[in-house]
Amino acid sequence: MRVLKFGGTSVGSPERMQAVAAIINDSHRKIVVLSAVTGTTNVLVEIGDKLAEGNKAGAVAVIENLYEHYKKFIATLYKSESSLEKGKSVIDKQFAVIRSLVDVPTTVIEQRILVAQGELISTQLFHHFLTEMGRKSVLLPALEMVKIDHDNEPILSFIEEKLTALLAQHSDVDLFITQGYICRNPKGEIDNLKRGGSDYTGTLLGAAINAEEIQIWTDIDGMHNNDPRIVKRTFPVREVSFNEAAELAYFGAKILHPTCIRPAQDRNVPVKLLNTMEPSAEGTVITNNVSDRAVTAIAAKDNITVIKIKSTRMLLAHGFLRKVFEVFEKYKTPIDVITTSEVALSMTIDETSNLEAILVELEQYGVVEVEQEQSIICIVGNFSPEKSGIVLNLLTCLKDIPFRMISSGGSKYNTTIVLKTIYKVEALNALNEGLFEWK
Repeated sequence: MRVLKFGGTSVGSPERMQAVAAIINDSHRKIVVLSAVTGTTNVLVEIGDKLAEGNKAGAVAVIENLYEHYKKFIATLYKSESSLEKGKSVIDKQFAVIRSLVDVPTTVIEQRILVAQGELISTQLFHHFLTEMGRKSVLLPALEMVKIDHDNEPILSFIEEKLTALLAQHSDVDLFITQGYICRNPKGEIDNLKRGGSDYTGTLLGAAINAEEIQIWTDIDGMHNNDPRIVKRTFPVREVSFNEAAELAYFGAKILHPTCIRPAQDRNVPVKLLNTMEPSAEGTVITNNVSDRAVTAIAAKDNITVIKIKSTRMLLAHGFLRKVFEVFEKYKTPIDVITTSEVALSMTIDETSNLEAILVELEQYGVVEVEQEQSIICIVGNFSPEKSGIVLNLLTCLKDIPFRMISSGGSKYNTTIVLKTIYKVEALNALNEGLFEWK
């Protein structure tokens, strides 16, 4: 059995939904995970913001505009009058929920209910479209089988139990549709997976059933060796390891959120990244296979802040690092890159909401300096200790570009460079030309 996840752009118009129906029209038994129609989630968040501000009139106006959008959507999607009536019933039902939230106090709970309507709409509309095509499918309610714990982590054992039972009820069906992103929390309230959203749903369901493979369908042709938006020439990478993919995702590559990769990796389920706009394209497959390539790909992450602590007295003292890390732990702020010298410690963070409080506490350990508008460039490949010359090649590429930090050896899969964001594009292009073979 396979799990196929389609993002918002993949179902963003009636034509795109029709294309998805064509993609899934094969003999494989499968679960199809859908995001909300592109743009819908942002509009629902906007409605929630207006309600939180007390701007009911503004919220109602946005709601009615979105409702009109969906009326036009179903008018194009369906051909028969009976299917159109089913589609209208779906949007009327879900918009009744949305409208009911206008006259109640807006809390986090109501906002989660509001945002969940996008996936509930897209999956039902698609299900009825398949029925109109004569294709039998079953809607699996994500709110009955995906649950998170008190730490907002998905409970895989719960998902496995519920999903297995639901599939067993329909042993004669080969096509199932469900919602990405949404779930229940320990209180039974509607919630969502946040990090990675619908991709996370796809990998969780795939892991839960030990799927043959998980397919993530988006609007790009798999993963490239560098960012094609700002690098002069790139090429698709056809296969990467889970560890390489996790490093690239964490440091900015637009593939999967790093959290999403873990369920598939733990169960050794291959993940394919495919393009709905070009279904025949080979895409990228992520597996546990480790290649011998020196460099696989490069990713970059912006909005980085460097914090440096300089202290001749404390740095080498017993417990110093623990005390510093406890400050970041206290404010739930992850550290990305860290380098040390005899008298100084430099760290990078990308979450700065508690920066001022962090700096106040760090100042008791030494002189603290802050540098903002920095970027991290992550070079992913085989950096095992037995390899030689790779970091030398990397530094040679950057010989004319100043950088702030370099970290290598923490993982055998990457080396990271921290530099001012103004040098990022130049650095990415220089590394691209110097580290890959171009014919």
